[in-house]
Amino acid sequence: MNAKWKPLLIAGAAIVLLLSACGEKTTPGLGSTWTRPADGMLMVYVPAGEFSMGMDADASVEICNQFSSDCNRDLYLAEEPVHTVFLDAYWIDQTEVTNAMYALCVSAGACQPPTATSNKTPLMRYGDAEFADYPVTNVDSSNAEAYCAWADARLPTEAEWEKAARGVDGRIYPWGDSSPDCSLANSAPNSTPCVGDTTQVGSYPSGASPYGALDMAGNVYEWAADWYGKDYYSQSPASNPAGPASGEMRVVRGGAWSLNNLGIRSAQRQVIHPWGIAVTVGFRCARSISP
Repeated sequence: MNAKWKPLLIAGAAIVLLLSACGEKTTPGLGSTWTRPADGMLMVYVPAGEFSMGMDADASVEICNQFSSDCNRDLYLAEEPVHTVFLDAYWIDQTEVTNAMYALCVSAGACQPPTATSNKTPLMRYGDAEFADYPVTNVDSSNAEAYCAWADARLPTEAEWEKAARGVDGRIYPWGDSSPDCSLANSAPNSTPCVGDTTQVGSYPSGASPYGALDMAGNVYEWAADWYGKDYYSQSPASNPAGPASGEMRVVRGGAWSLNNLGIRSAQRQVIHPWGIAVTVGFRCARSISP
């Protein structure tokens, strides 16, 4: 974990311990955090309520036109229609799960180590102490699910992920509508990579979401719990949508370090096979609020 976030982890843990010792129950509110015992992950609170999910394809094409003369509106129809969704309150990880955190699950026998690929890339860093606080990658959806279950959590739904990323005001990116730059996200603004690699989680506090979630744009894509349905938005329930009951592809969100302004929009939906692994895909967990 980035050193500048460790005091927050310690403070959050101290508050939880103090309240538990006093036998008190508190109601979380905007800005509340909770430290997950299994792995020390700081989770941020997302209050119950409605938000606008999706993005108009014409708006996406407008951003695309900044980088290409061949922008096809059909590529963004899966983000339509923009629709109002109500979500119950939940917690979501402040950052992506790190290599060090994932190693705890492997040691416990609940997760399989990340799968090596034939791609001889420096991004395959699991087990290297120098990169303990970088996002774990090369983990398929079943192992991401196994990790979250081990940590007493679960993968976020697409709707939960998107609300945690952009809040309730319809913003394009976690920080607002202004174009990305290298102080806001590990991405490739105007198609020029900031780093050209993954970075330590929590390295871009200026790009935090309205709820304090970090790295929700760029760094690595993140698994969502949902199966992919291209037309799901036109038929999804208005309350706590969980995606299609089945499918062939799974959704990943948030974009990666190699993507430009278009690819890291909070509404962007990307799909891969559930068994797929990549050095640009990681995950974070969510947790329903206990009754």
